[in-house]
Amino acid sequence: MDQLLQLWQSTGLYQMHLDQFAMICIGLTLLYLAIVKGFEPLLLVPIGFGGLLANIPGVDIAVGDGILHQFYALGIETGMFPLLIFMGVGAMTDFGPLLANPKTLFLGAAAQFGIFATLLGALGLSELGIFNFSVSEAAAIGIIGGADGPTAIYVAGQLAPHLLGAIAVAAYSYMALVPLIQPPIMRLLTTEAERKIEMVQLREVSQREKIVFPLMLLLLVALLVPSAAPLLGMFCFGNLMRECGVVNRLSDTTQNALINITTIFLGLAVGSKLRAEQFLVFETLGILLLGMVAFCIGTATGVLMAKIMNRVVKQPINPLIGAAGVSAVPMAARVASKLGLEANPNNFLLMHAMGPNVAGVIGSAVAAGVLIQFVQ
Repeated sequence: MDQLLQLWQSTGLYQMHLDQFAMICIGLTLLYLAIVKGFEPLLLVPIGFGGLLANIPGVDIAVGDGILHQFYALGIETGMFPLLIFMGVGAMTDFGPLLANPKTLFLGAAAQFGIFATLLGALGLSELGIFNFSVSEAAAIGIIGGADGPTAIYVAGQLAPHLLGAIAVAAYSYMALVPLIQPPIMRLLTTEAERKIEMVQLREVSQREKIVFPLMLLLLVALLVPSAAPLLGMFCFGNLMRECGVVNRLSDTTQNALINITTIFLGLAVGSKLRAEQFLVFETLGILLLGMVAFCIGTATGVLMAKIMNRVVKQPINPLIGAAGVSAVPMAARVASKLGLEANPNNFLLMHAMGPNVAGVIGSAVAAGVLIQFVQ
């Protein structure tokens, strides 16, 4: 009888607390959203499964010498996994639309306003006693507004590792919800006539321009904001491999095998931070709400910047592409294209929207560097 009692007490069912059960349900929900609904499955599947493993009672898989904690220590504490992801993203990115219409760089920059507005908002709510976020925590939350998962994970790992799970889940959830979140904001801030604006065909960009641009971008930005060099450096290196034409094998590996392997380990490492005592706190609700605010502000400021630019530029810009300034590549560009086609069947905005979309990736990396440099 005593042996049966000891056996029962050694089971996870006996040791499970209510908060652990709740987190297992959250992990299963993430898996459901990824598998059934198709919400960012490449990241939410490993994150959700990592969350399940991290909350199994009686097994220290996400702490100490546990395998998930080892993944976290190796890849996120060092910043390696997000940087490798950024290298892969760079290898898959075409700067052509941005170079063909450099004005769209301003749209990507404007969309980063949500990051800094939310940082100030988080600090304001802390001053009011609603939350208790430090400056570094507020900065890590604000970066959700960039709609760039690897950047959010990198900044959170540097500035607020204890909030990593909630920030990563919020960032990737809102990226997946781009087709639901952005259209109402875009329609509210534009008129029917503005949505019908047709843009001229983009010029052809030479290979030489595509090779020189990532080198110039890295040197100019890194010399001004050295903290942005790791993210932007890996992004530009991946893009240079793509465009130079002499390392196709390396570019192919970076775009496929390397980024896929890293994504698996990154997701499991993030999932290790979905432990009940870290996630089921009042601050998590604040992170989810502030992340949504950041994303909405970034969408709105991108659209408004396009409307402002139309007052000074000769060739009109369809304000819808301003919403693509958040760096949810390429989903935000597709949303802008879809709304443009709804207003005007001859309005093909996808390639035009890719300009601010790529600029948003650059902008979020620069914003991350600024936050790390001045907050850390």
